[in-house]
Amino acid sequence: MAEENEENQELFEHYNFTADKGQELLRVDKFLMDRIPNSTRNKLQQAISDGNVLVNKENVKASYKVKPLDKITVELSYPPTEIELIAEDIPLNILYEDDDVVVLNKQAGLVVHPGYGNHSGTLVNGLIYHFENLPNSDKNDRPGLVHRLDKNTTGIMVIAKTDQALTHLGKQFFDRTTERRYHALVWGDVKEEEGTVTGNVGRSLKDRKIMQVFPEAEYGKHAVTHYKVLERFGYVTLVECKLETGRTHQIRVHMKHIGHPLFNDFEYGGDRILKGTSFTKYKQFITNCFGILPRQALHAKSLGFEHPKTGKRLQFESDLPEDMQSVLKKWEVYLANR
Repeated sequence: MAEENEENQELFEHYNFTADKGQELLRVDKFLMDRIPNSTRNKLQQAISDGNVLVNKENVKASYKVKPLDKITVELSYPPTEIELIAEDIPLNILYEDDDVVVLNKQAGLVVHPGYGNHSGTLVNGLIYHFENLPNSDKNDRPGLVHRLDKNTTGIMVIAKTDQALTHLGKQFFDRTTERRYHALVWGDVKEEEGTVTGNVGRSLKDRKIMQVFPEAEYGKHAVTHYKVLERFGYVTLVECKLETGRTHQIRVHMKHIGHPLFNDFEYGGDRILKGTSFTKYKQFITNCFGILPRQALHAKSLGFEHPKTGKRLQFESDLPEDMQSVLKKWEVYLANR
């Protein structure tokens, strides 16, 4: 899988330990293996790498040696309970279909697959209604899925209709041979015409529902986003983002990291006036824009991949959704009359 859905919130087991006064120096991963039931060293090392193990409220490496009276907190994810998939007649905007793949344009507000808090009404529920015998990966609640988009992100997705297609497309995403471009409206006048954001992305240590950038390479997962300016509106900028990797909320957290959170992205601070004045007229203008676009301004504009059977390179484009287009027009008028 290339990108996690924001509604697929992981469940966590929480542990707290205090080392004894006579504790001998011992690697933290070994220390935890002896104390957490059914844990494996690989799983613990991954948790440490993701920043989910703290010693005395600080991140550590797996090689850290536990000392007497060290206080250790651990959060280990465990899979959600098995979900019975129910076919639901959910409208799908299909751009292309053959015997192997389906390419669709996902609408805003649609969760991609069932998960904690979302057992129905997802894209997957719609897929199994419209298509029979979709292939499944090791997770039985995600038939046909090769990658994901956040609930409130719109745009192009490819769905696999055969096992061969699922494997072939999955490898393309893993090998980074697909080409994914997004359009995003971000706060601020982006200084450079184009640039690259590199920074490991992992779950926030303070809020498990969102991600953060970790400057130290041993935490989170390597993530690279390339961006270029498409249009400037003074207080906001329309940018194109090209993904080199596909981490959870990657564009949203990377743009926030460089000081340009997405317009109306409530999880990353974009749902308030970040640039411009707070005078009543401007404040009302922003409020009206938020009303038209009640979500983060992010659209998966294009997707390119190799057809899993023919080997032909396919490229798909989609228009910006109406809510983003309307807000851009409002900014054009505002800029012209400023």
